[in-house]
Amino acid sequence: MTLTLGMITVDSADPGPLATWWAEQVGGRIEQENEGWFFLVGVPGAPYKLAFQKVEDPTPGKNRVHLDLSAPDLDAEVARLTAAGATEYERHDMDGFRWVTLTDPDGNRFCVAGGEH
Repeated sequence: MTLTLGMITVDSADPGPLATWWAEQVGGRIEQENEGWFFLVGVPGAPYKLAFQKVEDPTPGKNRVHLDLSAPDLDAEVARLTAAGATEYERHDMDGFRWVTLTDPDGNRFCVAGGEH
């Protein structure tokens, strides 16, 4: 028996706006909303969903799990994301492999790398 990834869930004090923001960034849409406490975002072409659930007290500090995304033009994608409300956190270059760590509007960190990774 093997496991299959069904969804990646993010805790938030206000999950609706965060789900909307992520849906816009990945070209997806909110497929389900449960009375303001749980939102399910479909990601085009992906076998998984992004979920956002309301919690009274999100985990403080750095999130232990984060999304790693890729884009053909790293700098253009970082510019697009920051214009949409993300915040650039750190830039990295490891032997020519470049990626940028950002935070979403809720402060959750995620990374974007150039090309496929």
